[in-house]
Amino acid sequence: MFLLIVLVFVLGYAAIALEHPLRVDKAATALIIGMVTWAMYVLFSEDILSLGLNEAWVSLSKSVSAVAHDPMHFVKHELEHHLIEIAEILFFLLGAMTIVEVVDRHGGFKIITDKIRTKNKVKLLWIFSVLTFFMSAALDNLTTTIVMLALLRKIIADKETRWMYAAMVVLASNSGGAWSPIGDVTTIMLWIGEQVSAQGIIVDTFLPSLVNMLVPVIIMSFFMKGEITSPDAVSKDEGDMEKLTSKERNVLFFVGIASLLFVPVFKSVTHLPPYVGMLLGLGNIWLATEIMHRKKSAKFKQKYSVVAILKHVDVATVFFFLGILTAVSALQSAGHLSLLADFLDQKLGNIYAINLVVGVLSSIVDNVPLVAGAMGMYDIAPADATGYMAQFVHDGDFWKFLAYCAGTGGSILIIGSAAGVAAMGIEKIDFIWYVKRVSLLALVGYICGAITYYIIHVL
Repeated sequence: MFLLIVLVFVLGYAAIALEHPLRVDKAATALIIGMVTWAMYVLFSEDILSLGLNEAWVSLSKSVSAVAHDPMHFVKHELEHHLIEIAEILFFLLGAMTIVEVVDRHGGFKIITDKIRTKNKVKLLWIFSVLTFFMSAALDNLTTTIVMLALLRKIIADKETRWMYAAMVVLASNSGGAWSPIGDVTTIMLWIGEQVSAQGIIVDTFLPSLVNMLVPVIIMSFFMKGEITSPDAVSKDEGDMEKLTSKERNVLFFVGIASLLFVPVFKSVTHLPPYVGMLLGLGNIWLATEIMHRKKSAKFKQKYSVVAILKHVDVATVFFFLGILTAVSALQSAGHLSLLADFLDQKLGNIYAINLVVGVLSSIVDNVPLVAGAMGMYDIAPADATGYMAQFVHDGDFWKFLAYCAGTGGSILIIGSAAGVAAMGIEKIDFIWYVKRVSLLALVGYICGAITYYIIHVL
């Protein structure tokens, strides 16, 4: 049954990859594999936990607690623990998507789109990639991706062209998030866990991350020709834009961006999870719209109130996230991922090789449990450690290279990062299309960035 859980995950993953040929929405498949893997886990919990791969269960079994003799109760408790972490991500995503949708519906992004006058594909590629790279370091890669996809919809009409730019946004956002302590969930984990310092991760991973972003952009610059086709000046959501003043659009744009930028600040000050700051930002922009539109007609409010806008938020993407993260958490709790981490440690034994493989694996399964597994496998070595263990000290090469690999490796497959999953859900990007058009580019950028890190810190 332990292996059967893996088989269910692999088959579900294949169904997600073949979403378009099968004509089955990936959200449905993700929910099924997420729930089925946990159902299998709890029904056969005694046999699976007896393998001794869950450290919490092993520790509990050594105690005299009665709970230790109830595997099903333990598994349900594990599910509740994972649900808290998953809910934090989902509320963060829902809050960010709603804020962006509110700004978009009110035409707030016209401030940016009006300044991007070029229609040249190559120039536009560089503008979006560089902007995304630095924005994702200041915000985070998920929020930045959502914002940039909203901008792309305002600028590019053709679906496949927009897909390519969206894919490059994913690459740039993951690259930008990897060198910032607040740019990606994994870097936040390593920073809070004191494996790395803010200064250490910025100084030592900035250049490799920049190379990771630049190499695919440079390659694509040789293949992109001509100009983009812009959508109609007035979209179906802007039909009565005359009712919105320029001042109102600008106010909501700055309130929205300030709300997003406030999230990492709020987290640093309060040490509360990022979703709390995001929902506070959503409350702020919601209140702003209520005050702004309080004297408007009922017909106007039916279109521009946050309550009305919520109906247009892509809930399917949220369910897709829920299913995928739930399935991965089952593999983590049952011990599949820890078994994989131990295998890598025994067979490779080289920190650079281990991290490179972790990065590639993070394109298949979520990078968060992989990084968590690595953090659990190795303790932070004392500052005076020498030899092999010196690589595991605070700000040691293992931790910083892990931040780079886990943060950027997920770009190889679109399902391998939160930013990629969001892009896949919002733009309905085909998995096979991404593999054919983008995966090799992402892999080349990933390897070039890794070589850059190795040259700087080893040679």
